[in-house]
Amino acid sequence: MTTYQLRAANPAKTRADAVVVGVVQAAQDSTTGPQVAVGGEDVAKAYGRKFRPLLSSLGVTGKAGEVYRIPTGGTLSSPVLVLVGLGRETDQVAVRRAAGAAARAVTNASSVALALPADSPTLVRAVTEGYHLGSYRFTTYKKPTDDTAPGTVTVLSPTARKSEINDAFETAKVLATAVATTRDWVNTPPGHLRPPGFADAVAAAAGATGKGRGRTKVKAVVHDESALAELGCGGILGVGAGSDAPPRLVELTYSPRGAKIHLALVGKGITFDSGGLTIKPAQGMSDMKCDMAGAAAVVQATLAIAELGLPIKVSTFVPMAENMVSGSATRPGDVLTMYGGKTVEVLNTDAEGRLILADALVRATETKPDVILDVATLTGHMVLALGDRVGGVMGSDEIVDGVLSAGEIAGEAHWPMPLPESITERVKASKIADLLQHDWIRPGGGLYAGAFLQQFTEGMPWAHLDIAGPSFHSGSAYGHVTSGGTGFAVTTVVEFARALAARTS
Repeated sequence: MTTYQLRAANPAKTRADAVVVGVVQAAQDSTTGPQVAVGGEDVAKAYGRKFRPLLSSLGVTGKAGEVYRIPTGGTLSSPVLVLVGLGRETDQVAVRRAAGAAARAVTNASSVALALPADSPTLVRAVTEGYHLGSYRFTTYKKPTDDTAPGTVTVLSPTARKSEINDAFETAKVLATAVATTRDWVNTPPGHLRPPGFADAVAAAAGATGKGRGRTKVKAVVHDESALAELGCGGILGVGAGSDAPPRLVELTYSPRGAKIHLALVGKGITFDSGGLTIKPAQGMSDMKCDMAGAAAVVQATLAIAELGLPIKVSTFVPMAENMVSGSATRPGDVLTMYGGKTVEVLNTDAEGRLILADALVRATETKPDVILDVATLTGHMVLALGDRVGGVMGSDEIVDGVLSAGEIAGEAHWPMPLPESITERVKASKIADLLQHDWIRPGGGLYAGAFLQQFTEGMPWAHLDIAGPSFHSGSAYGHVTSGGTGFAVTTVVEFARALAARTS
């Protein structure tokens, strides 16, 4: 297991198996070539006049993601120098990605020193989170091999002794662990994490909180299929009706003493989505283990908020179901009665996420929170609109703005989307029920899903985060994002909670 530490030290004299330094790409109109980034000046000084010719001979440009390993031959105390490109910026996004790229380039090193830009709390977080997440590997189902991860990773910062720097470093470790655990859950094969098992995992994770003096425990309540029937959660039961693994609703509560503001979180937990009777094509199912990424994100965000001791009450609602095909599955044309009494005509069983979220949203409103956020891998429409690295956000203007600001701090990209009245009218167009779950009109499909969810928020301040694109990465790793589950939205939600709590402090 890797240990992370924070130190103020000269990277040229630091004894580690490898030292990592950033390189900034030259401006387009520049004739000076790439430059060493802040944090690596002492390394460049150790090489003296040889440093720029060294970069030139290796073809180093500083382009983002570029990595070079160089034997130092005694020039530095470390035997290996790792140069990683930052691009033309040295902001937290560039630094986080560079640290992630460096993590995969440093193998078989027992110790690593990171001399990347880290002279502010934001950059210290970026370096620490980036390296931790860039080195993430999901190996549960692989044969055990020798662990090549370093035993010690040292983040070098000239301001390491300042309390705000240490706070940022500790926060980064908590958040990186939360994101990594989210990735683990998302990457677990769907047959190994069905609703009952997922609910047990969440309850166990909550049960492990609250250890230590002054810490507040996260309480968990699990509603099984019988309890859901008694409650009248027709959306969760309707989606889970086709599976022999019954649905669940997990409710978490974090209520620290003195909290003056209350945040409710809701996360979509479809552990596998076949599309139901509106069945997906075969190639459309291969990554559908990721359809519970929203649930994983809000759970881990809640646990991270508790670990960080943020002074905010959090009520989290996680509906879980497996959307399968069988004789008992919900049929297109069926009408479901949701928790709270609204009826919904179902026309597309592959638009199931909004049905389970609806029940949970009404449950959330009953706790009278100040703000509600829901997080879901909800629509392919949002992927078409924004691509696979940007999430869509819609809802109350002030809350959407808060999510966007939190995303900037977290280094996660979100984009605001509208909820026009014309879309809401479509949601209310059923001839036999209160609401129409889906209308098969392609334009505005992602907005339709958001407008549907809005009908269950009781007019409370609310935002919906559609993370269908950035929650799962099928390609090769880039920056701090590895293949598979990404853990997207965890840090955004935590930063939103932090900002919300700060309003009352």
